[in-house]
Amino acid sequence: MREAAKLAARLKSNRARVLTVLGLAVAAFCYFEQRALHSPRLVAYELESSDECTDSVVARELVSYSGKIPLRLAYQMQRAAEDARAAGKNPQAAADFSQRKPERMIRDPYAAYSAVAVDTSHDEVVMTDENRFNILAYDRMTNTKPASVSDPKRIIGGLDTKVEFQCGLYIDPANGDIYAVNNDTVDALVIFSRKAMGDVKPDRELHTPHGTFGIAVDEQAQELFLSVQHDNALVVYHKMAAGSEAPVRVVQGSHTGLGDPHGLAIDVKKGLLFVTNHGSTHEVAPRPEEGKRRESKRAGVGFPLNRDDAVPGTGRFVPPSITVYAKDAKGDSAPLRTIQGPKTQFNWPTGLTLDLARNELYVANDGGSSILVFDAAANGDVAPLRVIKGPKSLVSNPTGVYFDEKNQELWSANFGNHTATVYKRGASGDAEPVRVIRSAKATEAVPGLGNPHPIAFDTKRQQLLVPN
Repeated sequence: MREAAKLAARLKSNRARVLTVLGLAVAAFCYFEQRALHSPRLVAYELESSDECTDSVVARELVSYSGKIPLRLAYQMQRAAEDARAAGKNPQAAADFSQRKPERMIRDPYAAYSAVAVDTSHDEVVMTDENRFNILAYDRMTNTKPASVSDPKRIIGGLDTKVEFQCGLYIDPANGDIYAVNNDTVDALVIFSRKAMGDVKPDRELHTPHGTFGIAVDEQAQELFLSVQHDNALVVYHKMAAGSEAPVRVVQGSHTGLGDPHGLAIDVKKGLLFVTNHGSTHEVAPRPEEGKRRESKRAGVGFPLNRDDAVPGTGRFVPPSITVYAKDAKGDSAPLRTIQGPKTQFNWPTGLTLDLARNELYVANDGGSSILVFDAAANGDVAPLRVIKGPKSLVSNPTGVYFDEKNQELWSANFGNHTATVYKRGASGDAEPVRVIRSAKATEAVPGLGNPHPIAFDTKRQQLLVPN
């Protein structure tokens, strides 16, 4: 009896151990399976017919990894294998590959104006150049004929400036300081004195979330507003913030209506903030299984949730819009009203500026190559009051607009044709500009490249496909 009791106890103990091990195994499986859902993986593969495309060695061999390893790793492994084969066949060619010079280059050698602002105290106009990574200052009255090029008074550019894909611009009305927003690469707002020139370090810089685009400043409250394109968020800082100082508040969430936000404008008297949205959006949420946010070079104290926090399956496209908020909005605040719908003519609405005396809102409508003018109190699916568009107007893919209240003029930064154009207040239709600043002669081609990503080659049509 005693031996039987011992045997029964051992069996019970063994069963407990087995159940414990099985429980841990199931828990581990669930944990890693859940994490895997957040990683891109190759789940299917199908070759196109031979008359449509020519597949590479890398593409042919990816099929063996389908559903087994992350897609990026599969590409890296196959690229390494292909490089190794090339080195084996011709070691000298493989060794010199990094020194190979291009046969030809597609590049715009001229400035592509992306934002514009006027320094009325010094009668200068300042523009950012998203193509050659410069900030250019011109005499405000510069007017250049089609066969000539405008000469800037000063250029800020070079590695020390930290000026790259500049897209937002603000001029301090008190001292002429230049606030320039970097978008796709350098995660910093850079500030230069009015007299800065050449490859100089910023007088001040602020570490910002990745993908900032628009800028607006409330001088009364001494607050600086930035839109965060990729994270569907707005961040607000003290105007004199520097270094890694945290924002004082953030607007982000599913109720905000933000979708790829770009341009900003503030009506200080009415306490309103206007935001243009291209319409790409997704939901974000902290990852509970990790316990805390993942550390990355893009992280910052008080920053909004970023692409690492995107909820899989929530991405969607909605119609472009302008959302309007109380300027002190924070958190998941819903807009007070939204301008959106087919009557608006929105097609990548980007830059914004206000004519406060007339209560009019100007919109740089990039995809429509037009400037749309709305009643600033507009709501819903409404048509613009006026539209500036047409060959005589020279409006071409405008990304920046600025209303000069002192001189009663409207400026447009035209990314599509190397020009910045000036119009009389109230201009409408195919209105000719009163002045034109040109970075190139009118006969020069415009490649239209803006931060191009990995390209593709269409072998059937013999064309390069370049996403920007």
